[in-house]
Amino acid sequence: MTDYGHELIFGSFLTPDARHPEQVVALTKLCEQVGLDLATFQDHPYQPNFLDTWTLMSYLAAATSRIRLSGNVLNLPLRQPVVLARSVASLDRLSGGRVELGLGAGAFWEAIEANGGRRLAAGQAVDALAEAIRIIREVWAADQRGGVRVDGEHYRVHGAKRGPAPAHQVGIWVGAYKPRMLRLVGRAADGWLPSLAYLPKGAAELPALNALVDEGAEEAGRDPRAVRRLLNVNGRFTATGGDFLVGPPAQWVEEIAGLALDHGVSGFVLGADDPTAIQLFAQEVAPAVRELVAAERAEPGTRAAAVQQQREVVEAGAAPALAVRPTPDPGVRLTDHGRWDESTRPVAPPAPAGQTYTPHQQAVGAHLVDVHDHLRQELAQVRDLLEQVERGVVSAGEARGVLNRMTMRQNNWTLGAYCAAYCTLVTQHHGLEDNSVFPYLRRADAGLAPVLDRLEQEHVVIHDVVEGVDRALVALIGNPDDFTALRHAVDVLTDTLLSHLSYEEQQIVEPLARYGFYAGQV
Repeated sequence: MTDYGHELIFGSFLTPDARHPEQVVALTKLCEQVGLDLATFQDHPYQPNFLDTWTLMSYLAAATSRIRLSGNVLNLPLRQPVVLARSVASLDRLSGGRVELGLGAGAFWEAIEANGGRRLAAGQAVDALAEAIRIIREVWAADQRGGVRVDGEHYRVHGAKRGPAPAHQVGIWVGAYKPRMLRLVGRAADGWLPSLAYLPKGAAELPALNALVDEGAEEAGRDPRAVRRLLNVNGRFTATGGDFLVGPPAQWVEEIAGLALDHGVSGFVLGADDPTAIQLFAQEVAPAVRELVAAERAEPGTRAAAVQQQREVVEAGAAPALAVRPTPDPGVRLTDHGRWDESTRPVAPPAPAGQTYTPHQQAVGAHLVDVHDHLRQELAQVRDLLEQVERGVVSAGEARGVLNRMTMRQNNWTLGAYCAAYCTLVTQHHGLEDNSVFPYLRRADAGLAPVLDRLEQEHVVIHDVVEGVDRALVALIGNPDDFTALRHAVDVLTDTLLSHLSYEEQQIVEPLARYGFYAGQV
């Protein structure tokens, strides 16, 4: 057994499909929303059907706020080391320390050569990678004197300026499989990032490969524990067990915990573009694996009992009460907007007595709150824009441009914010006949019809209220000294949006958790 003791991280391995760029952006945002630590992207600069990975990561760094980003892995022969070092450091500083460097020595040499790279033999590729890692680290060493000087066989750098330094200690994670490359990982890298699918014998090969990484570290005078072990994994969530990582979440938990405790893997990167699989991995598998591994580390020998306990919980169907809490209405009104009478709002039927919810059901309900929180953040942006327009920092035309890019403006509200932010992805992957949550909930529970009718009516009102802000900005262009109409429009938006979002959460968070948002989900 080998456990290097690293904190566990969980991530995604997404396809940078140039044909559907909005999908990879939405999936990355979903990864952040459901709590994954890392989003990674394959890098094949010679593939015209893929987005350029570095450009994509730069865009996503601005579109997210917490999740870390990495190539998986960046193609070194087509990315010059000094420029790559500065690109990584720059994006790391711009993103608040959220970039890691997944690095590969190169493959598909015909394509690399066709795109201007040099074809290298296996041994040459190892040497080139070693030189590149040295150059990258020296560029990052901005506090050292003198320029970078590496007189290598493949890369010669004579006096390049140092810096900028990254915002945090960026991990250099190398994708490697052969002995010489694995020893290099041990000598010079911060992490090893192979794909389980590329190991012919699967996890059974990990002990021998780990030993080569350890050997390289020890030869360089390093503690093998300095090298994090990550793993790209693939599988399918199914109702019954099957092959490795083909089965229900409980099976995944047991098998991934085994990879951590028996083989020292501490980073698990799921190769999937399926939003449901991503959500299950993040919200059911990851927390349970962390708990199981922490218990075994604290008290060795407890894993078997913990696994058995989890199996019993699953078999018994036990689950806690709904833990998701709707956001309360602030109760303060800035205007007498008169767009609706809140006292006439219908109420959803109560949940059945003794109703319990699986972790996945909890996550479905929580996602509505997450999406609404995004809209609340956009509302704060609108109010901040109003202040900037009044101060003359932003013009009315510029403010319109920002408003038009917001979710609340792009969504016509007829399907609801939840569907706009999530269900389009699910539709693409599950072939749903309906592209709306509400029709499904109507069929699932006829008692919800009055609430859903009211929510749809309010969606139409909010659509007009958002348009009213835009109309007020247009009017301001013609009369730039009168902010009265714009202030009123933004205040009406604040009153209606916060009231509606709270009402919607209070009425349908629980039904969403109980029924899901499409047939067969829960």
